[in-house]
Amino acid sequence: MKPEAPFAPDAGPRWHAVPAGQALQQLAVDATCGLSDAQARERLAQYGPNALAQARRRGPWLRLALQFHNPLIYVLLAAGAVTFALEDYVDAGVIVAVVLINAAIGFVQEGKAEKALEAVRAMLASHATVVRGGERHEIDAAELVPGDIVLLESGAKVPADLRLLRVKNLRVSEAALTGESLPVDKHTTPVADTAAIGDRRCMAYSGTVVGFGQARGVVVATGQATEIGRIGTLVGEVQTLATPLTRRLDQFARQITGFILAMGALTFAYGHLVREMPLLEIFLAVVGLAVAAIPEGLPAIVTIVLAIGTRVMAQNCAIIRRLPAVETLGSVTVICSDKTGTLTKNEMTAVRIMLPACTLAVSGAGYVPEGGFQCEGAAVEGGRDAALQALAQAALLCNDARLKHDAGGGWQLVGDPTEGALLTLALKAGLDAAEMSAATPRVDEIPFESEHRFMATLHHDHAGHAFVLLKGAPERVLGLCVDAGDGETFDAAAWQARMEEAAGAGQRVLALARCDMPAGTTALSMGDITARFTLLGLVGLIDPPREAAVDAVAQCQRAGLRVKMITGDHAVTAAAIGAQLGLQAGSPLTGEAIEALDDAALRQRVQHTDVFARASPEHKLRLVAALQAEGELVAMTGDGVNDAPALKAADIGVAMGHKGTDAAREAADLVLTDDNFATIARAVREGRVVFDNIKKSLLFILPTNGGEAGVILLAVFAGLALPVTAGQILWVNMITAVTLALALAFEPGEAGVMRHPPRRPSEPLITRVLAGRIAYVSLLMVLVTFGVFEWVLMRGGSLEAARTAAVNMLVVGELVYLFNVRHFTASAFSREILTGNPVALWMSLVLIGFQLVFTYAPPMQQVFQTVALDAATWGVILVLGAAKFLAVEAEKAVLRRLNIRSM
Repeated sequence: MKPEAPFAPDAGPRWHAVPAGQALQQLAVDATCGLSDAQARERLAQYGPNALAQARRRGPWLRLALQFHNPLIYVLLAAGAVTFALEDYVDAGVIVAVVLINAAIGFVQEGKAEKALEAVRAMLASHATVVRGGERHEIDAAELVPGDIVLLESGAKVPADLRLLRVKNLRVSEAALTGESLPVDKHTTPVADTAAIGDRRCMAYSGTVVGFGQARGVVVATGQATEIGRIGTLVGEVQTLATPLTRRLDQFARQITGFILAMGALTFAYGHLVREMPLLEIFLAVVGLAVAAIPEGLPAIVTIVLAIGTRVMAQNCAIIRRLPAVETLGSVTVICSDKTGTLTKNEMTAVRIMLPACTLAVSGAGYVPEGGFQCEGAAVEGGRDAALQALAQAALLCNDARLKHDAGGGWQLVGDPTEGALLTLALKAGLDAAEMSAATPRVDEIPFESEHRFMATLHHDHAGHAFVLLKGAPERVLGLCVDAGDGETFDAAAWQARMEEAAGAGQRVLALARCDMPAGTTALSMGDITARFTLLGLVGLIDPPREAAVDAVAQCQRAGLRVKMITGDHAVTAAAIGAQLGLQAGSPLTGEAIEALDDAALRQRVQHTDVFARASPEHKLRLVAALQAEGELVAMTGDGVNDAPALKAADIGVAMGHKGTDAAREAADLVLTDDNFATIARAVREGRVVFDNIKKSLLFILPTNGGEAGVILLAVFAGLALPVTAGQILWVNMITAVTLALALAFEPGEAGVMRHPPRRPSEPLITRVLAGRIAYVSLLMVLVTFGVFEWVLMRGGSLEAARTAAVNMLVVGELVYLFNVRHFTASAFSREILTGNPVALWMSLVLIGFQLVFTYAPPMQQVFQTVALDAATWGVILVLGAAKFLAVEAEKAVLRRLNIRSM
């Protein structure tokens, strides 16, 4: 009968440390009858449905309005208002279009946290089998309440957090929650109060999947109170970080806004009070100064550069979910990677065979039956080694797994990963599964159970001979063995030492044995499993690193990036994989140790530790935060729901697209469609190329804006006529932005882009070297433009002719400067600089065409007050353009002599 005591659980009981009977008593429920319908309704009203809370969303209008809350957008809107006031409706329309395009991109990309929560919510089971009122019912999983008795079977998704009451051969796949590769054997015995999630063998957590067996458990947590619900809450609480690019652009926008306002006020005051210029004239001059100084094409160019980078990455199996994340990759200083499925294949593999006479190394990884065997460096032919054949036969026959080809030509496992590794091992040894099963069919079996920790199968060979094959935990199987088939005295201690050596290398060890049975035996019982077996050998298994992961980690390290592995797996296994990857794996830091450290101590440890084991979602968040507090720019990779909070908290989250969960993908900025860590290294390179091209765009746009503003300032302070009008400046800015600046978006990466360390996160967008180049080129632009302007006036030309020449001088100056700026310091006379970017050549021709129309087409002459130029004027413009080109090349030569290769 169910207890009469009222339901009053503790606020936060450690259910894994509570005996099953005490849990039932605390939850006021009987394991046989379950809750009554009335009790279930009462608890549903008290605790709510077994579902994650809906994310609080901002309305679409508010989300759209917030896209305009940016200093650079304010500057652009001001530029649009000025050009509209000047009745230059075309240019005003262009500026407004740029603003709207940027707002639309931000609006579409908004809502990352809400999507992540929806993906976590989707991991919950939709139905559950419960016992209520002594009867079995199938109900909506959302109706589960604490105290419900739930029945689990193979293939079912666990619908809530359960304290297990009875289990039969239960194995649960918890990879999405803990990152552990193998299904976990479950039991009902309480564990230590401080046990990590992956060690709580008496619990089954919501969202995990039953791989094998059956169980009965009592619901101890639903909805937000479950482990998955807690992770969903963490995802919702994590604030999305601004990317380095957005931070730098925001800072730059504030700086340039302040500079323009200050210079405008100073110019207006000087022109009106000192030069006594009429108010309208000085006002128009200040408007021209503002229009000249505002880089209105910059946001569009940055967006285009990012979009091109996104396309290149997509072609290389990396899908960008937020445009600024492209550039963020180029700034990353630390990559924190999950182990299972990211650095490793998430496919168990036999890597060591311990036979009586020798130990063999096994090549090949995953479930592809390709590879071989070596003993002390010498190849061993699997089909001719009798001891290896005997072990491989046992691995094949005492096995319930199957391997099959998928549609893409790869190999897929059906069954347990450990058995899949043994089956693959047998195929590598040259055995044929169908032939062996037909020649020695299975007659009976004792399935694996956690109580006896082995599996046994009975076979016959059609000649009346019967034999038993045994597979299981080495310490259990060794106790049943009396010899090893080598004629020597069975030395259990020596085998134990070999087993411990493999376990110390992070390998899971299984033992295989055989014994003959009387002819005609057709049944197998526990009474037949006695100490009479012959040990065939031990097999060491591990989830190995991906083939390309070792090279990718080394490449990242050469590029100045530190790689850290954070996993929910055991410390020994994590250390072994870390060492193979080239990480500092001597002293891995466990989740328990992380909890014992305060924030300051953890910040010190993360700088000198590369491997973190038994890490929970909270631990991963703390590790990311500790690295960020040390000034690092952190990329976090992962594939499980347990990785989602850290993926969102990191400066850039990288999720696996093939084997990753929806929760991880929706929380990430970058999704790898091939689940390959090596793709991250390629993406980092492309990120660096993107940032270089953005800096080149700045290096191109800002000096030209500076030259235009300088021309106006010089005219005002010298009391001269303005060499260019506001409308003409807008023409130059618009036409060069859509041609020359756009060409820089297609610039290929420079040699050595992955041989220098990453930029410091605190590095400003405009460095000292870059600022020096901007000032130098701006001065050259002022000199050549003013020189042409004054030369035409001295020849007796009209003001319109002088201004037309000045505009064309600005454009020619920018045209030749494009070939200066395509490499920060390398000479523009190299063939690579001249021909490496065909888009630059085509855009140069387009610009020339536009400028000829600007100068000679009557409609354009009417709009912009331009006149046709004679050959002499064009000659002066071209000579001054060439001189400016050579002057910049001279400055680059000085930088090369000073060994300055980047801006």
